[in-house]
Amino acid sequence: MPASRSSAPVRAWFPTHVYCTPLQGGGLARFNTELAHECRQLRDFDAAGRKWCEKNYPGGYTSYASLNTLHTFSSTFAGLEKKLTRHVRAFAKALDMDLRGREIRMTDCWVNIMPETAAHSMHLHPNSFISGTYYVVTPPGCPGLKFEDPRLSSLMAAPPKLAAARDENRLYTTYPAEAGNVILFESWLRHEVAQNRTSEERISISFNYAWS
Repeated sequence: MPASRSSAPVRAWFPTHVYCTPLQGGGLARFNTELAHECRQLRDFDAAGRKWCEKNYPGGYTSYASLNTLHTFSSTFAGLEKKLTRHVRAFAKALDMDLRGREIRMTDCWVNIMPETAAHSMHLHPNSFISGTYYVVTPPGCPGLKFEDPRLSSLMAAPPKLAAARDENRLYTTYPAEAGNVILFESWLRHEVAQNRTSEERISISFNYAWS
């Protein structure tokens, strides 16, 4: 499709979209209390996961490598899946994605518990099309989710950005971690979580979606 005409000399193309909104209209405090309790129980139960984290996630706990399909055997996480799927559908629609009548489905769902000093380095989520995070416990001052401009490796000889650069021209952006919020992004978008410098645990649930 040819580019539409406009009188403006500069227009934005190929934007990177990030979706952020509360999971639901109300009742999140009670829902998150139940989720947090189950997340901590899972950590206590998951010896294999804790062992994996000793080497791969120092100071923190994630069930990514041990129990990463929580929605398939926990009624609590299955309930969360239903709530999240509505948001994923809305995001896919906003992206003008042609799913060709196919279903979207959650393929992975895992817990992240970040006590003081824990961090999660820059990464992406292969083999999925939409990924995201739901925030369960977010103590004041805990780190948010930092996204990287996907063109960064191709900028080559570009000069640095101004300190007062507009949001759409920045090379990074960080969404604050707020309990009750769901953040969605296309799975190819690199992101990270900086070191938790608070004395309290930050708890989130990450997930991937596929279409088939």
